Amino acid sequence: MFSNKDLGRFEQLETPFYYYDLALLQNTLAACASAAKVYNFHVHYAMKANFNQRVLEKIKATGFGADCVSGGEVNKAIELGFDKNQVVFAGVGKSDKEIKDALDHDIFCFNVESIQELGVINDLAAHKGKKAKVAIRINPNVDAHTHHNITTGLDENKFGINSWDLTDCAEMLKQCDHLEFIGIHFHIGSQITNLDVYKNLCVRVNEFATWFEDRGFMIKVLNVGGGLGIDYHHPDQQIPDFTAYFNIFHEFLQVRPNQEVHFELGRALVGQCSSLISSVLYVKNGKKKNFIILDAGMTELMRPALYQAYHKIDNISKDSVYNTDFVDKDVKYDVVGPICESTDCFGKEVELQKTHRGDLIAIRSTGAYGEVMASRYNLREAVNVVFSEGQ
Repeated sequence: MFSNKDLGRFEQLETPFYYYDLALLQNTLAACASAAKVYNFHVHYAMKANFNQRVLEKIKATGFGADCVSGGEVNKAIELGFDKNQVVFAGVGKSDKEIKDALDHDIFCFNVESIQELGVINDLAAHKGKKAKVAIRINPNVDAHTHHNITTGLDENKFGINSWDLTDCAEMLKQCDHLEFIGIHFHIGSQITNLDVYKNLCVRVNEFATWFEDRGFMIKVLNVGGGLGIDYHHPDQQIPDFTAYFNIFHEFLQVRPNQEVHFELGRALVGQCSSLISSVLYVKNGKKKNFIILDAGMTELMRPALYQAYHKIDNISKDSVYNTDFVDKDVKYDVVGPICESTDCFGKEVELQKTHRGDLIAIRSTGAYGEVMASRYNLREAVNVVFSEGQ
């Protein structure tokens, strides 16, 4: 929650803005690093979750690598000083330019998502006189039991190479002299909170690793992706249980001697460290609906409009002891933004203390896929960013 000092500071600032609690971020990173070290697991931060520079600097200082899904992310990771030997490049649509740039950076690995892509990387590496390290991203057809729009590991998804194409994939690998096959890669979805899902993934990883070994391929890297979720309903329970998460893979993954296990965590590392702070512009009360209209909209936080994502919403002007007026009764509001779209809604029937123009609203757990997805639609100004003091 926010302190009286936070609220006093927020009242002096122009809204809307993203507020980053860098101390919480640091504690979360430390907890993850400590839990991974027990098993000598390797963690790459999924940069798509949040590429705020202050955030990235904290992550780099922790010693994590970078998981990139665009040439821009690869270039940013290298620019900020991430170890090139810890930079991986995934994505179903890598352009020739992006591949060439990554080859010039001598990154650790390309996570390859189609047989055709293998040929393209091989040819581009040949023209540069280089050998590219590659891991094959396999679609394991494992249901992540998450929102349909953020599943990535089912047969119906565009990601990865399907099991029925692996024989052709293996033949292509044998023909490509400028590729070095180092491992297999998986990522089944995002915001996964049922850890049993990862047991199913481990079973599939074990099967595919054996399949490649039976055909003479040496596997150095087992990259199991990420997807570990956070508790959006209880954001003050802030740090995920990384110990339980990593222990699943320690128990159920069959790791050969000299094999490395890699992870690509994003949301779990940064999701809880930020809130979107907004001011109430207007309150519209009606017979059927009460509306709170904020100065933040879907241009600042796209997730609710994009896939009906839940974020806890607090009226921090009323929740804090900074404001001693506790006589108002709770009212149910639809909390909406100013954008000219009906989907510009953060929450329906949200129970809050009676709210007034000028109150400060905190939309919680916005550290992942918040600031990075902001847009200038409606010619909105770029959203501001504020960091915790002393950080």
